[in-house]
Formats: sequence, C-alpha cells, structure tokens
Amino acid sequence: METENKDRFTVRIKKKNLEVLSDDESKFSGVCFYSEDDLNKEKDFEDTKMKKIEHIGIAVKDLEEANKTYKALLGAEHYKTEKVGSEGVSTSFFKIGDSKIELLAATNAESPIAKFIAKRGEGIHHLAFAVDNIEAEIKRLQTEGFVLLNDAPKKGADNKMIAFLHPKSSNGVLVELCQEIIPSQEFAEKKGL
Repeated sequence: METENKDRFTVRIKKKNLEVLSDDESKFSGVCFYSEDDLNKEKDFEDTKMKKIEHIGIAVKDLEEANKTYKALLGAEHYKTEKVGSEGVSTSFFKIGDSKIELLAATNAESPIAKFIAKRGEGIHHLAFAVDNIEAEIKRLQTEGFVLLNDAPKKGADNKMIAFLHPKSSNGVLVELCQEIIPSQEFAEKKGL
C-alpha cells in the first residue's frame, strides 16, 4: 500500500497497479482519502481491533446442572472449570470447533452474575472478542466514544486479561475484550526482546 501527498490531501492507493492521473480528488477512483491526523491515529492503533468472537458467556444459577445440560446439548464435556474470586464467579468452558461457551455461576450474592440473574434470569450474559493488544484496544475504543466498565485490563478466567464495555455503549450487549496471557518467555520472543 502506498501513500502520497497531493497538495492539500493525502491519498492511500489500495492497488499497486492503480495510476493516479489527476490532482483533482473528485476524479480518483479506488482510493480512500485520509487526513494526516487520521493516518497518525491509524498508526497508533495498528495492533488493535477485534480478531474473532472468543466466547459467549452464559449466566446460570447452578453450574453443575448447566454442565449436564450443555454436555447433552453439545455432545461434549466441558474442558475446564475455574473460580475467579475477584468477579465472584465459577466458570466452566465448552469448546465446539473454534467456538467456546463460558458458563458463569455466582459464588456470592454480590457477584455481578448474581445481580444479572436476579434482574434478567439465566441467559446470555456477554460476547467476548479476542484482541492481540488489550491496552491499545481499550484506548482505541475510548477514542471512538465507547464507555468501558474498567479502564485497565484485569485477570479473568481461561488465562486471559479482560476488560468490559458498558452495554449502553454497544446496543445493550455487554462486550468483553480478551487477550491471551502469554508466558514471559513466549512474550519476549514474540516481541523480539
């Protein structure tokens, strides 16, 4: 991808074989126009953006009973259970193909899951998206005007750092950002340190 300055605007050429024949921006086709601020903003967030749906979180009253239900439904056992004390939940994970289901049960009455179930009943609690750089993604989303429930990532279940967007920012859906916690050696190698 090439970038050229043409008088007062910046042109990003999307195809290498495209020839720019005019300085008149109205005559260009197949290109996008960006201000220098847009280009600098894009550089700041080049390592961000959501990669895929990581899992769907489902709030349940009884984890043991829900595990039986989902085993029968999916035809597979859960592969992991875990308690997250800071969130007041016990979790259970099922994997079907590339998709995961996280069942969440409250471990105390003050847990966000207990409050969710009291207000709405059992059901889909959140959609979780995988990201490569959770801190940069938080910054990008705040810049875009989204409200986060936590400004800094925290340790979650399934070896992830997590952060949540307020449902009012995303059409009533609680969105979770997830970044895999990489052991320090792998992290150093991945970052070229």
